[in-house]
Amino acid sequence: MRAEITADVAFFPYVTRDVERRAREVYLWDLDKTYLDTKFETIGGLWRTMIEKAFQKRNVPGTGALVRALKKHWEGHRPELANEFAIYFITASPPQLERKIYEKLIFDGIYPFGIYFKDNLQNIQPKRWWRLTQQVGYKLQALLSLRLRLDHDARLVMWGDDSESDAVIYSLFSDICSRRLDTEELRHVLRNLHVVGSQVETIFELQEKIPANDPVEKVYINLAEDTDADYYVKFGRRTLPTYCSFQTAVDLYQDQRLDGELVVRVAQDLVTNFGYTYDELERYLDDMIRRQRIGEEVLKSLLPVLQSHGLIHPKWEPSMSAKPIADQVDGRVISLEGSYEPWVPERVDYLHDYR
Repeated sequence: MRAEITADVAFFPYVTRDVERRAREVYLWDLDKTYLDTKFETIGGLWRTMIEKAFQKRNVPGTGALVRALKKHWEGHRPELANEFAIYFITASPPQLERKIYEKLIFDGIYPFGIYFKDNLQNIQPKRWWRLTQQVGYKLQALLSLRLRLDHDARLVMWGDDSESDAVIYSLFSDICSRRLDTEELRHVLRNLHVVGSQVETIFELQEKIPANDPVEKVYINLAEDTDADYYVKFGRRTLPTYCSFQTAVDLYQDQRLDGELVVRVAQDLVTNFGYTYDELERYLDDMIRRQRIGEEVLKSLLPVLQSHGLIHPKWEPSMSAKPIADQVDGRVISLEGSYEPWVPERVDYLHDYR
């Protein structure tokens, strides 16, 4: 009775529509393997996920600290809206898990605006088993439904992982919102991504109702399956694949969504609670520099903070020099000197997966 249900999408709202409409920057997290270490690819994994108690559910390393850091930064810079930190979660877990997952988020100090669930129990039959791991149609319906709930100028910062084609889904969502693909091209792509007929029609119906603009500000992909980071170049610089929450925190600092002390908290959580070493933190920071994802000016301001807390060795030097920032928009870094990849490509090849 508390859920809004459409086909296989079940949405649980926790705030009023007026609060949702006031949100201007919205965080959207995929729950599975991006925030929580869940496994539901098999019936056994789905069953174990269902019987776990809230406190038994394990975070992906650093994610709890990262969301709390984002929330604290939001509260510090928007005190008048301190109780309106706009965060939503989307999961392929069944809606029967809503209470446990909500309790887990509250346990972590996170109060979501809403959570999307997939009615996967109906797929536990021989003819529909393949749908357990096919998330494109479900997630696109959920994201477009979310777009309808938000104001026309709301901006989305999105988190996913490399186990469920989240980069494809988020990029397609962006293309659908901005109308970059015509009807026939979009229909062809959806069918080749195993989106069933009823889902395709719902997606087009939702597209008719949403504003004709691109709400996607940034996309972070957690490399849970060790996919090569170079694969994500085709999605543009707006999409950033990361190997750990520390790298994500560094980029959020660069885009002025975290301050240095909050990046330190995320790094300390990885070291204290998940067994990361200081050498690993140095390698992950160096990786961001080598991939030209952190600007020279940002490194010069953040590095002393990390070194003052003993997270990076005082004499550490990167394997190559960081590039200066070439382009910024509203404080968000768009490109570095010598980087030529587009922020958002005009066309993405969705049908050939070269990873």
